[in-house]
Amino acid sequence: MHSVQEISPQIFWVGGSDRRLELFENMFPLPNGVSYNSYLISDDKTVLLDTVDSSITKLFIENIKHVLAGRKLDYLVVNHIEPDHGANIEEIIRLYPEVKIIASKTTFKFFDQYFNIDISSNSIVIEKEGTEILLGNHTLSFYFAPMVHWPEVMVTYEKSQGILFSADAFGSFGALAGNIFADETDFENVFLDEARRYYTNIVGKYGRQVQSALKKLSKLEINMICSVHGPIWHKKDIPYILDKYNYWSLYKPEKKGVVFAYGSMYGNTENVMNALANKLAQKGIKDIRMYDVSKTHPSYIISDLWKYSHMVIGAPTYNLNLYYPMHTLLHELTALGFKNRKVSIIGNHTWASAAVKEMKALIGNMPNIEIIGEPIDTTSTLKAEQENKLDKLADDIYKSLNEL
Repeated sequence: MHSVQEISPQIFWVGGSDRRLELFENMFPLPNGVSYNSYLISDDKTVLLDTVDSSITKLFIENIKHVLAGRKLDYLVVNHIEPDHGANIEEIIRLYPEVKIIASKTTFKFFDQYFNIDISSNSIVIEKEGTEILLGNHTLSFYFAPMVHWPEVMVTYEKSQGILFSADAFGSFGALAGNIFADETDFENVFLDEARRYYTNIVGKYGRQVQSALKKLSKLEINMICSVHGPIWHKKDIPYILDKYNYWSLYKPEKKGVVFAYGSMYGNTENVMNALANKLAQKGIKDIRMYDVSKTHPSYIISDLWKYSHMVIGAPTYNLNLYYPMHTLLHELTALGFKNRKVSIIGNHTWASAAVKEMKALIGNMPNIEIIGEPIDTTSTLKAEQENKLDKLADDIYKSLNEL
């Protein structure tokens, strides 16, 4: 059974959701599933904007056939060829062999890496930004957005209605449940954390490129944003998501606060972290977050680290090295270009100390990271006579928060 919605005259959402998938890109947990959005314009000429993941192929094809109602498909725009959006390109070409494929030059270079079909006679290569294709009442123009988050990415702008088909930009984890517009959902409670988690872990490394794209797109009158994941944005709410993207891509915290991330083999490092958090809470610090890096997937921790201004990391020495799950988290942060935060460090060891040294070294690889307070390196358990060190660290963190 088809499931489509007309989002603007002659423009239809023809996507769907997958609630069965456990891991996005086989890495990131999807407790609420994920949507794969595709859009079809039925004008004098018909055009499909991106396809979907193979998991919802049957529904996707039913949706397209329903909207086309026997008409041929004139164009397929490939804004982004990654398989969760490009998996059905071959199926579309099989069903509509005369379809013209519109994509960037780089996309066509990747095409042969994924598919074994010759489309040389069916290709329209977008080589110049602003290139236009007239469909009838609607006109498409194309703009490059390299490394947001693949090098071949472009976005498509429909001029008559001011609709931006934004590829992965402005997307979110989370399946859709009938309500496909952000203002039809309780976005801040249902989607915001998942939008941030999606951005930070999928796009986060490319903040400079996102800033370039935001600057370029600011010249367009945008009344609707249609991403390939998550809800669609109406004009009145676009400043909200643009503001979030500006913060995220500038690596600026959204708010003051502290995220604790720790590893603890037997609970002793955890006890120190709890004691420090308790001292901060008694000083009036609110909305403190705490994560066990051995239990919580890094994508959730990374999302909150992007959100807040301060972080406290704590871990024991393990086999003369840093506790492995903490090393993994800090490595991922480095790979994502994490920067511009205040960090405090707590280590623990029994017979050899390496954790503090390695955490400082890994943090040192991140730009504009300020270490707050003197790192504490406990020996197995924190004794009462050492509590003054914890009090001093709490004071330093509190002072740093109040200076923002």
